[in-house]
Amino acid sequence: MQSADLPAVGALAERIHPAYPEDAAVFAERLRLYPDGCHVLARNGALAAYVVSHPWRGGPPALNSLLGELPPSPSTFYIHDLALAPETRGHGAASAIVTRLAAQARSAGLARMSLVAVNGSTDFWRRQGFEARHDPALAGKLASYGDDGVCFMVRTL
Repeated sequence: MQSADLPAVGALAERIHPAYPEDAAVFAERLRLYPDGCHVLARNGALAAYVVSHPWRGGPPALNSLLGELPPSPSTFYIHDLALAPETRGHGAASAIVTRLAAQARSAGLARMSLVAVNGSTDFWRRQGFEARHDPALAGKLASYGDDGVCFMVRTL
């Protein structure tokens, strides 16, 4: 992902996640803080998918929040967002992206990955080795995502 991709990333985010809006500044900050965790997939000259991920510590950041900086001692590789245009789904792209991120997390010395599943994606993430984690201490942050099947999930590497 490059800075020039951010308008297309924002447009795809609005298309895929209309119930979970995030400011353009959130995507720009994640790219600035951890460019190695931000990738795009183009098909036929258009953005077909993107992923935003980064090392993190603890539970998820609140939706649409700036981080300021990454933690000096991360405990997880956090998948902030993985979005595929509908016409890109069903061809293995998402699974390939998750496999690549797992390898990246391992090479960074992290033993787990985490995310917040939205839009009914829990079954997909389970197939990728993630398990639901119910932690009352995360209720406030998860509330920022709404209450429509939102689930904090973790995968041990």
